[in-house]
Amino acid sequence: MEDLKRSAEELFQKAYILHMAGELDKAIELYEKAAEIYPTAQIYTFMGWAYSMKGDYETAIELCLKAIELDPDFGNPYNDIGSYLIALGRYDEAIPWLKKAITAKNYEPRHYPHINLARVYLAKGMFKDALQELETAIKIAPDYRPAHILRHQILAMLN
Repeated sequence: MEDLKRSAEELFQKAYILHMAGELDKAIELYEKAAEIYPTAQIYTFMGWAYSMKGDYETAIELCLKAIELDPDFGNPYNDIGSYLIALGRYDEAIPWLKKAITAKNYEPRHYPHINLARVYLAKGMFKDALQELETAIKIAPDYRPAHILRHQILAMLN
């Protein structure tokens, strides 16, 4: 069992390197092989991310749902589903997924779902709610510049 786990982890690492280099099809192929050997929530989440980068949000969501089945405490796929639904313009559907990411036991970086919720609320014209989410994100990650930028953009719109 440990050998399978180690082999899957090695494939995952190779896939991640290809993924970051923009070699999405090759990365997906290795993620799939890793999942066949020893499926993990992380593998399915990252494979979903690769599909999302190709614009295939529906497959990305399906893969994140598989990740959640394997590890319901892993917060990343909840946030990712929310962000894919945002990309599809399905804002109301994104909200519960992002809220689940916020409360997930195992999730880093914790500020991302707050920023994504702020994006949803901004798109829905809910400026006060968007600002509250950004304030929370900034408390969690004070050096995360995109949160500060979005906050200033919203404040400028309100002036």
